[in-house]
Amino acid sequence: MKVYLIGVGMGNPGTMTAEALEAVRACPVLVGAPRLLESWAQDHDCVPLIAGADIAEYIGKQQEGPIGVLLSGDTGFYSGAKRLWALLEDHEVVTLPGISSLSYFCAKLHTDWQDVKIVSAHGRSHNVVGEIQRSGRTFALTGGSTKAQDICRELTGRGLGDVTVSVGERLSYPDERVVTGTAAQLAEETFADLSVLLAVNPRPVTRPWNGSGLPDEAFLRGNVPMTKEEVRALALSKLRLAERHVVWDVGAGTGSVSVECALSCPAGRVFAVEKKEEALALLEENRERFHAANLSIVEGTAPEALKDLPAPDRVFIGGTSGELGEILDVIFDKNPAARVVCTAVTLETVAEAARLFAHLEGADMVQVSATRTRSAGRYHLMDAQNPVWIFSGEGRA
Repeated sequence: MKVYLIGVGMGNPGTMTAEALEAVRACPVLVGAPRLLESWAQDHDCVPLIAGADIAEYIGKQQEGPIGVLLSGDTGFYSGAKRLWALLEDHEVVTLPGISSLSYFCAKLHTDWQDVKIVSAHGRSHNVVGEIQRSGRTFALTGGSTKAQDICRELTGRGLGDVTVSVGERLSYPDERVVTGTAAQLAEETFADLSVLLAVNPRPVTRPWNGSGLPDEAFLRGNVPMTKEEVRALALSKLRLAERHVVWDVGAGTGSVSVECALSCPAGRVFAVEKKEEALALLEENRERFHAANLSIVEGTAPEALKDLPAPDRVFIGGTSGELGEILDVIFDKNPAARVVCTAVTLETVAEAARLFAHLEGADMVQVSATRTRSAGRYHLMDAQNPVWIFSGEGRA
């Protein structure tokens, strides 16, 4: 049997291609979501079905065709066509693309879309705000538990309230609405469940070059301790960061590790925990210096300051104030499979870390000694840095 998979654009027949309209007219029976069938009910037998399995089962019981399956937008853009291609292998399937909400909306906004990051939160879980914070321009399909106003509220909560956001609802219909403003302005609006969103972030989270190990002089330091470049690069390697990870930096100091983690996890979140007032001021300055919008500063002392944070995927411990055991307890209560990296410079902390990390999965200890050159007139001398121990390991899920 011949089956047409027809991309109908936004739903208004005026956004369909001439080929798609011709196919609809040739099909006495049309199948699809009720919204898409409304315009054709007078001249066709319309069967309201949404799930791919239900559509395939219905078609399999029919004796005559052709049958048209109406699909919103374009058949190659978050479309049910992907599922139906596999389910309808025994039929003659003709696929007719339509106009996607992305191309339609960008045309309305008088902008191109070839460099836009595309995500969908319609009927699925997706880190939309994370994609916006790391991308210059992001297009999102919203719906279900993630609505356009929710995205704007979370952006505002992360300090990204100045991001320009355009929201479109009921596209192509007479009551179509397109609104543009800052995330902070649109956070108080209410939008239709199935809206689209285009966010323009002038300062996305990006690393100035590939690989970790920013030079020490790139950070503002003052008199606050800082994890040095060579140790930091190795510690970050041991952390094994991914772009969407949630990271804690406990005893963050100047924030050199926090910033590096933020740049390595552009769609994730980093929480820098620090108790010293001078360090907190430097953390704020270094966060702004690198436009690390995904870095949140938490004032307080671990482990108490950790208890209200979201569960971490990765934790770097640069300072413990003698509470390493208690800190690890909080970490693994939140996420039994978290990966933890800890640095130590005193023999007392080394002894405690060796004892505690011995119980972790893949426990590893490395001692690092770095020596740097310094100029002395026309000569160069070697300055040895203090040796640092790096412990790493994972919990047992």
